[in-house]
Amino acid sequence: MTDTKHPSGAPWRNFYGRFKGKTLRPNQKDYLEHDLDALSPGAVSWEENPDRTQLDVDAIFDGKPLWLEIGFGGGEHLVHQAQTYPDVGIIGCEPFINGVAMLLGKIRDSGVTNLRVHPGDARDLFDVLPAGSVEKAFLLYPDPWPKKRHHRRRFVTQEHLEPLFNVLKSGAEFRVATDIPDYVRQTLIEVPKAGFEWLAEGPDDWRQSWDDWHSTRYEQKALREGRRPHYMTFRKPD
Repeated sequence: MTDTKHPSGAPWRNFYGRFKGKTLRPNQKDYLEHDLDALSPGAVSWEENPDRTQLDVDAIFDGKPLWLEIGFGGGEHLVHQAQTYPDVGIIGCEPFINGVAMLLGKIRDSGVTNLRVHPGDARDLFDVLPAGSVEKAFLLYPDPWPKKRHHRRRFVTQEHLEPLFNVLKSGAEFRVATDIPDYVRQTLIEVPKAGFEWLAEGPDDWRQSWDDWHSTRYEQKALREGRRPHYMTFRKPD
């Protein structure tokens, strides 16, 4: 999965998922053309940064604490967090360009200025974030890959969790939300294996959402279809 295949030194990384869906609307194309570049956290891709030079995270957000949302979907939760915590800087990662366009529209409408957007694989961002630079991370309703033979494609594998653990600061919080019971099972096996502590003390700790939670369209769909959300909070030990 990470063997070097490209002369630039880029590792071969299988990506399972969609980069694009339905045809973008004219206003979405406008967001991508005029807003996306200005919201870049810096040189993340291998084409832009073959030497994998580390990002200057203090310069990105003027020294604000850095948070990260992995796979932000339509961006509802990401924008809500940015509005709720204006003294925090948040980077959102999402390879699905339709979701990126939706987020850009929400950013333009809300006027938030403490967001940056990486329209690609989170692993490429992990390469260039300094170790211990992220104070909170979110993984909310990730692609469930329900077939057993596809479980290795889920985010909650060591290929993703180990570099995430590296970029998180000691004491950082890692939140995971999903409505898929088997994803819960895999999360509770794999995330502690990567070094995280699960903070639950009782059943309500994973049945109740966080105090600052903003429900997403994926969660609303799950609730309409009778699936129960699970909310898991992990911590990187000091």
